[in-house]
Amino acid sequence: MVTPFPGGIGISGLRVYDWPSVDGLCGGSPHVHLACSECYCVVGGTGSVQTLTRRGFASTPLSAGVVVWFTPGTIHRLVNDGDLRIIVVMQNSGLPEAGDAVFTFPAEVLADPGEYAVASAADGEEAARRRRDLALTGFLELRRGGAAALDEFYAAALALKRESLADWEKRWRDGALASAELTGAHLDRLRHGDPGHLAEADVHVLPADAPRRFGMCGRLDVHDPGGGRSVHG
Repeated sequence: MVTPFPGGIGISGLRVYDWPSVDGLCGGSPHVHLACSECYCVVGGTGSVQTLTRRGFASTPLSAGVVVWFTPGTIHRLVNDGDLRIIVVMQNSGLPEAGDAVFTFPAEVLADPGEYAVASAADGEEAARRRRDLALTGFLELRRGGAAALDEFYAAALALKRESLADWEKRWRDGALASAELTGAHLDRLRHGDPGHLAEADVHVLPADAPRRFGMCGRLDVHDPGGGRSVHG
């Protein structure tokens, strides 16, 4: 049996884009997650993560050893000052990279699902650059627009993703919820003096050559939570 990462999480390796943008900074596409928290564990290089919430705009410096995370609704943009490399840890078996993300495109793009789908596709570097630049345009507008503009963006993001919620719930139930419930079952067995589940102990390894693709913020090494192998199998 192949098991998911502990706790029903997802991880990816990320090399943040070094493409310059209209404001002179290099980095990725601003976006938001509606249901998931995300964590950045910085393993090399320097940069920052720019964030926008109802509390306002912030920029958090990033360097090797820094760990920063943010909750749903936090619009975030990674800025690469030099060879910024990150391990991304995500709730719900990697749902932030499997649907729970909305780019900060201008309002007219967000209002048209067909146009949004075309703009959010990235089948190569040129398309990924266009996507990043369009999202940055909307991000800069949101920074100027204040809380009212942010609320309008949230409403548009929900409208885009409403029909995906059932799929997201299944991923949560099969991953994070199932993992938490399994821990509860283990605690019950231990409480009753039954260590039987310990006989199923095993070690699982993911291959180092993970598939690579153009992600929202950089080149991603995508690790499949269910793709590990037992060292005994």
